[in-house]
Amino acid sequence: MMEHMTESVSNKTSLKGILMLLLTALIWGTGFIAQSVGMESIGAFTFNGIRNLFGAFALLPVIAVRLRIRRKQTSAETVRRELRAALKHGLILGVVFCIAANFQQFAFYDSTAGKIAFLTALYVLFVPLIGMLTGKKVPPAMWPCILLGFVSLYFLCIRPGESLEINRGDILAFICAFFFAIHILLIERFTKTSDGVVLAGMQFLVSAVISLLLMPFFESPSLPAIREAFGALLYAGLFSSGIAYTFQILGQKYTEAVIASLLLCMESVFAVIAAFLVLGERMTLREAAGCLMLLAAVISANLVEGRSASKAPLTENPADADASDGQRTPPEARPL
Repeated sequence: MMEHMTESVSNKTSLKGILMLLLTALIWGTGFIAQSVGMESIGAFTFNGIRNLFGAFALLPVIAVRLRIRRKQTSAETVRRELRAALKHGLILGVVFCIAANFQQFAFYDSTAGKIAFLTALYVLFVPLIGMLTGKKVPPAMWPCILLGFVSLYFLCIRPGESLEINRGDILAFICAFFFAIHILLIERFTKTSDGVVLAGMQFLVSAVISLLLMPFFESPSLPAIREAFGALLYAGLFSSGIAYTFQILGQKYTEAVIASLLLCMESVFAVIAAFLVLGERMTLREAAGCLMLLAAVISANLVEGRSASKAPLTENPADADASDGQRTPPEARPL
């Protein structure tokens, strides 16, 4: 099960968590550069298939350690039951993650790394909208954030003086954000009964298998092309998927939920900076204004969500009802 976070932590411990989460956001942000570079030699399905394989294998040692610890804490039958649940839930997450990740990867054909990073951040605004379908209430203060987020799309994606046509890559990134929002809601549900790292490893494996099965029907990868993209694949798979996700879990253990959400939102900022420094991508003033508005909308949405969560009872998660230390499981701030 996902690590619990205490409601208050010491300054020293908080600093450790903050540094871990900042490193996570930095790795994820620069991971967009690896995705863009990798697309220069191989296709989207090939990239995601190999990348997710790397991510799954990177998490195997972490999963083994967590299962060994869990076996010491409870009975073998309980561990087997939890593992079966994690594999089942990981299968579902893997399908949704595969759809989201491939929409995002195909966006690189027609859009830039920086813009894709900011559009992907729209998942924070989609989550409450989709949650309404399951009976969740949207805090009134969330609606201005959602409106600002969609207004920012106009500045990001529509050029003045042209027809209201949106770049194909921007549309794919927008769809990607929608599926990542579904992904987050599923995580919130599944982590109540399943270990988060096992879920991540399973979803990476499922996504890899689906992408590799689709690869020969739409792409013709060659070994020289894969070797050319190997560095980007290794970074995106090993660092962006495996290592960064582990840092997220460890960092959230020592950081209050709202601060964790805000730190992880820095991913899109790091992506724009890295795209400028590494790829030479430059945004127009209009696009930069759209990015700033979207960043403001995302940060505000996290703050509103944090205030709403702080008003909920500490045992809001049924899985925490019997916790003796008053801890509770925070809602996830980012897709796996």
